[in-house]
Amino acid sequence: MKFTEMPYTRVDLEEVKEAYSKLMERVKAASSGEEQFEVHKDYYKLIEDVKTNITLAQVRHSIDTTDPFYEKENDFYDEVLPVITGLDNEYHKLLFESPYRDVLEEKIGKVAFKNIEISLKAFDPKIIPLMQEENALVSRYDKLIATAKIPFQGGEYNLSLMTPFLRNNDREVRKAAWKAVSDYFLSVTDEIDEIYDRMVANRTKQAKEMGYENYIPLAYYRMGRNCYDQAMVEKFRTQVKESFVPFATKLHEARKQELGLDSLKYYDNDVYFNNGNPAPIGTPDEILKAGQDMYHQLSVETAEFFDFMMENELFDVLGRKTKQQGGYMTYIPNYKSPFIFANFNGTNADVDVITHECGHAFQGYLVRNAEILEHQDITMETAEIHSMSMEYFTYQWMDKFFGDRSGDYLKMHMADACIFVPYGCMVDEFQHIVYANPDYTPAERKEVWKKLEETYRPHLDYDNDPFFGNGGFWQRQGHIFQTPFYYIDYVLASICAMQFKVMMDKDFEMAWDNYLKLCCASAKDFFVNVIKESGLMSPFEDGCIENLVRELSKKAL
Repeated sequence: MKFTEMPYTRVDLEEVKEAYSKLMERVKAASSGEEQFEVHKDYYKLIEDVKTNITLAQVRHSIDTTDPFYEKENDFYDEVLPVITGLDNEYHKLLFESPYRDVLEEKIGKVAFKNIEISLKAFDPKIIPLMQEENALVSRYDKLIATAKIPFQGGEYNLSLMTPFLRNNDREVRKAAWKAVSDYFLSVTDEIDEIYDRMVANRTKQAKEMGYENYIPLAYYRMGRNCYDQAMVEKFRTQVKESFVPFATKLHEARKQELGLDSLKYYDNDVYFNNGNPAPIGTPDEILKAGQDMYHQLSVETAEFFDFMMENELFDVLGRKTKQQGGYMTYIPNYKSPFIFANFNGTNADVDVITHECGHAFQGYLVRNAEILEHQDITMETAEIHSMSMEYFTYQWMDKFFGDRSGDYLKMHMADACIFVPYGCMVDEFQHIVYANPDYTPAERKEVWKKLEETYRPHLDYDNDPFFGNGGFWQRQGHIFQTPFYYIDYVLASICAMQFKVMMDKDFEMAWDNYLKLCCASAKDFFVNVIKESGLMSPFEDGCIENLVRELSKKAL
């Protein structure tokens, strides 16, 4: 079914409560694990109906954040979602404590039960009002960013539509564009600080009411981290500082030489070539058609997947003034349909949607018929391997999008991916510091960011910009507000995806087979196990980062 034709009905909370109550009574009355599993199959039907309607409302709200109907629906789910989370936890607690747990564990897997254990540590009914307030704060930030109106060169643009100017090959144009963005953030930075103050206080209060010292352990549970902890992440960041930061600094130096500059300013940070970054050829429709041709050539599975996406109009990729920023893939259960949301803006990022977001969507399509829904419940670091790896697997078709500048695109993409790793770790460390010190003032938070940039991005010169130069850059990073502690998942996944790149350079077919194995494994096993079974080294393992940098240096420098 086409996305526009999918019917939406607001979730009736009272009906949902009644349905959960009946399921729980049946679980309690069951006299065997097999009988409880039959009840669990009915749970699948309930939760898929609920998720389908919530997802439709959320997507349609993000498509137009000013649509009054879906804005009200979004506000409604800000209130209702924590209640549904509570009902879901109550139901799963019965399974977790079931006398027939061994039978259930055999049916749905050990990972599922570890995830239930974690979800029980991530929620308590007494914090529902705080969760509702947190959701409202996220929506407030999202709307503030989505509705930004930035005057520039006689026009008015939102942040996404400013991107081509920020990467313009004329240095004076991009300098002026960054100044316009800086001016916008200066005008709202006090409001963003106030929103974030309230978010940090709210999340800290949630954690303390649940008995945690601060929000960090609760955040790890909320992210579903079932096989690694804070100490392992800290050790990983240390490896990045030791090996990847010097590597990234060399890449920045090479970029400075390529651009013929005496020094790199912040407005040069996203630019790789004097004649401008390679931009995709053609209209958005032509880019999508080129993507379809590419996926037909890559494999039988990717051809079937992309045809399904196109036939059912499961893309919304055009940038618009009232559209939510960024891009994502989500899944609509009742129609077994991935959906891709993006903001095309005429830059290479448009093609990244056809590779990155399609990596997510392809994996979702592959496992769409899984009988055990828990097997689709992948953690974020695993999900991002699917997307980031697809960016590399599609390298050989980049001429379809960039013509004779495909070589420039590949050089830029590889360098950009490597440069991202220190930045992603910086975002993660920033959040660890903030939530370990929840009483920091806005000024102190900005000072933390400035110091971290000296460690992770020593090349960066903000040229005395009054916003970015004073530690404000993090306010552009929506993940910090929307999904705290998510960002390190991108970095862990990137390290795994880069290993696939090294592997495919030696044997493409073997790498692709391992990638399919990873996608199909989904959440049947833990992250550290599925990557090993797919021929990859754990990012947490000693020497992983050093070995990877050695391999990448052969091609990227």
